[in-house]
Amino acid sequence: MSKILLIALAGACGTLSRYWLSGAAYELLGRDFPWGTWAVNILGCFLFGLVWILAEERGSLSAQARVLILTGFMGAFTTFSTFIFESGSIAQDGQWFKLALNLGGQNLVGFVALYLGMGLGKAI
Repeated sequence: MSKILLIALAGACGTLSRYWLSGAAYELLGRDFPWGTWAVNILGCFLFGLVWILAEERGSLSAQARVLILTGFMGAFTTFSTFIFESGSIAQDGQWFKLALNLGGQNLVGFVALYLGMGLGKAI
């Protein structure tokens, strides 16, 4: 039962971090594009890559810590469902350039961020 509570606590931390970062991005960059979701998803991809390498290849994190971070924190922090919802809203508005930028940009930059995180994990 304590494992479940720790995952829930990590999830609460991920949710609060997502809320803070997303809000900060919108304050900084405006609300005319889903910048908050963008920031969270890209940072989430980077952190996932970093944590994965540190846990799997470096052995720097225990299996329990990996579950807490990747399932608890990251599961609540990343925003893929919001990404899809916002993309649908952009499509409904007929803003095709913004839709392409949102769909393509988050996926491509996220992929690069994942590998940058993995690279940093290997370099540590």
